[in-house]
Amino acid sequence: MTKLAAPLRTAALLAAGGLALSACSGVQNTAGGSGGGDTYPTGSVEMLVGADPGGSSDLISRAVSDGLGNELDGSFPVINRPGANGALAAGELENAEPDGSTIAIQNASLFAITPLAVPEDEATSIDDFDVVGGVSRDDYVLVTNADSEYQSLEDLEGAGSLRYGTTGVGTGSQLAQALLFGDLGVDATDVPFDGGSPTLTAVLGGQVDVAALQIGEAIENVESGNLTPLMVFGPERVEFLPDVPTATEEGLEVEVAQYRFMTVPTGTPSEVTDRLTEGMEATFATDEYQAFNEQNSLTPMEISGDEVVAQLEEDRERYAGLIEEYGINLGDAS
Repeated sequence: MTKLAAPLRTAALLAAGGLALSACSGVQNTAGGSGGGDTYPTGSVEMLVGADPGGSSDLISRAVSDGLGNELDGSFPVINRPGANGALAAGELENAEPDGSTIAIQNASLFAITPLAVPEDEATSIDDFDVVGGVSRDDYVLVTNADSEYQSLEDLEGAGSLRYGTTGVGTGSQLAQALLFGDLGVDATDVPFDGGSPTLTAVLGGQVDVAALQIGEAIENVESGNLTPLMVFGPERVEFLPDVPTATEEGLEVEVAQYRFMTVPTGTPSEVTDRLTEGMEATFATDEYQAFNEQNSLTPMEISGDEVVAQLEEDRERYAGLIEEYGINLGDAS
């Protein structure tokens, strides 16, 4: 069995170069769930990812893609379709043939947060997909440039105004910081980027004062001293950032996390989803994949599709309540 995808910190460097070629659309797509009795997959299966190469979504997709290829004896090339917090990739998947030839690991924020930031007719609904099962959770960390004047939460509380970088409109990154600065009473302006990679570049370059990034995207620069971590938005302290307090510890009700799950077009045959479930479970059990999670501070969330949908609904209701409580406007929702 070949080794799964490298850690985010290493793979991010590769993604900017050789892996970027997967963004091309020339992959021949011939897999299906009814290929004359052949076992799925019978050809190449496109795995869409709604982000640029190098970020957490891309690299987690690549790790699962490698595992599925090994376990199901097939080809699962990752195809990057960045834009609108994954909505472009979701739209392509929704309109794909429901035969297993196109699949995607999607982000919870697209379904639990983005609908609170865009008009109803632009929101993506989980009802338009069949959810195969959960993959993993990735907590957010608030970071500043190591040379910034803001090196603690107390420094932020004393700021007259701030610019904070987000990974896009309707993302957990945006919501977490909007809630934080709303709670602190700080005048702060969000600066949206399309994904974690450009947001990281912006905070490193001083284009924004702070940013909320998924820990796997920030950890290398935290360890090298380029970024200062101020707070984790998850429920518990993170093993790789043991000295960084959580929002709850700081007395702030701003817990927000990102998680991901495998999806297929609605109506995909059960023989396809059953095989995908089989391949994912086998992948999750490998030492390589477990090491990938650990090295990148990813918490396994290997639950059923029904459990994923229930969690999405619960989170959306909680986030809607917090947005109303703090009087926050995430975008153009009406």
